[in-house]
Amino acid sequence: MKILMVNKFLFPNGGSETYMLSLGDYLEEKGHEVQYFGMEHEGRCVGNKSGAYTQDIDFHTGSKLVKLTYPFKIIYSSGARKKIRQVLKDFKPDVIHLNNFNFQLTPSIILEIQKWKKEGNICKIIYTAHDYQLVCPNHMCNNPNTFQNCEKCVNGSFFNCTKNKCIHGSFMKSFIGTVEAIFWKMKGTYKYIDTIICCSDFMKKMLDRNSVFASKTIVMQNFNNIVQKKETIKKDYVLYFGRYSKEKGIFTLIQACKELPEIDFVFAGKGPYSDSLKNISNIKDVGFQKGEELEKLIREAQFTVCPSEWYENCPFSVIESQMYATPVLGADIGGIPELIDNGRTGELFISGDKDDLKEHIYNLWNDRDRLKEYSNNCKVKKFDTIDDYYKKIIDIYQI
Repeated sequence: MKILMVNKFLFPNGGSETYMLSLGDYLEEKGHEVQYFGMEHEGRCVGNKSGAYTQDIDFHTGSKLVKLTYPFKIIYSSGARKKIRQVLKDFKPDVIHLNNFNFQLTPSIILEIQKWKKEGNICKIIYTAHDYQLVCPNHMCNNPNTFQNCEKCVNGSFFNCTKNKCIHGSFMKSFIGTVEAIFWKMKGTYKYIDTIICCSDFMKKMLDRNSVFASKTIVMQNFNNIVQKKETIKKDYVLYFGRYSKEKGIFTLIQACKELPEIDFVFAGKGPYSDSLKNISNIKDVGFQKGEELEKLIREAQFTVCPSEWYENCPFSVIESQMYATPVLGADIGGIPELIDNGRTGELFISGDKDDLKEHIYNLWNDRDRLKEYSNNCKVKKFDTIDDYYKKIIDIYQI
């Protein structure tokens, strides 16, 4: 089977890229032919035999003159249509698996795929929903000005984005995002997607509120590639790893840390609020970590904290922690509760509630027997392996 993976970034940049690259590698191991379409940029590690990619665009940079063209490129990309047409003609895929494609690639590529299909070519269009881009112009269902979760656009009322300046707090950017969402809604472009893979039941319920998607969604939690190793000696710290940003609950966690001076915390990550971690005696900021260094931090932690305050979909951090036999204290929001067996592999606290978070941290830290029990339960916690996931997705790929 020939599979074309589509994503704007073709290098390890975040969760969607980790998912796409890992799945693509495994599909090739199983004898399938996999090629990739996205932007041409420094660091690109996968591609297609046609050598056809879109221009590398960073909408946060550029001259004033160049920036004048950005609104048009965000809404529609004739260049992306032309380039993906080259790949389609050369590769003739059986399946086109979309991931993150908005802004740099735009949904215009779906129109080109559909046009190619009408010419007598047979293929399926699959989309994995890593965020809320189909129902929310800012992709997060979270207002960046108030940091409140918002569902006003989910049913297709996209003018709320402009009204509330939901994209970077900018009226103009929010207006462009609104126009983009309305344009593709009017074109009916998303109806050409055959199956939408939701990484959480929460995501499915959100998308199902839009009648266009309700008949197309299925739930498949993210897979893991982690192999259990020998027993790890736990050390005396609590770990947060991820982005240092408001929606991730970083401020709430910092406040809780300050009120628990007897507990040591390790923060591993980066983001706009890195400076907020300075000069706090019981917080050690080790910066962004990956590979064996991050694995060691997770394995040796007493437990990890996932304090998000936005509608997380299926965070790899929660899965990774438990697969490394480390319990998770997670916020009861989005898809997080679906990943934690509350009272078995970790616990849940009220998202955004500093006092509830603090109480849970204190109680867990002072009950090592409970933590050991949770850790042992994590060792038998079942998440789909990539082989499990492959068996499911190959059925979806079948024409």
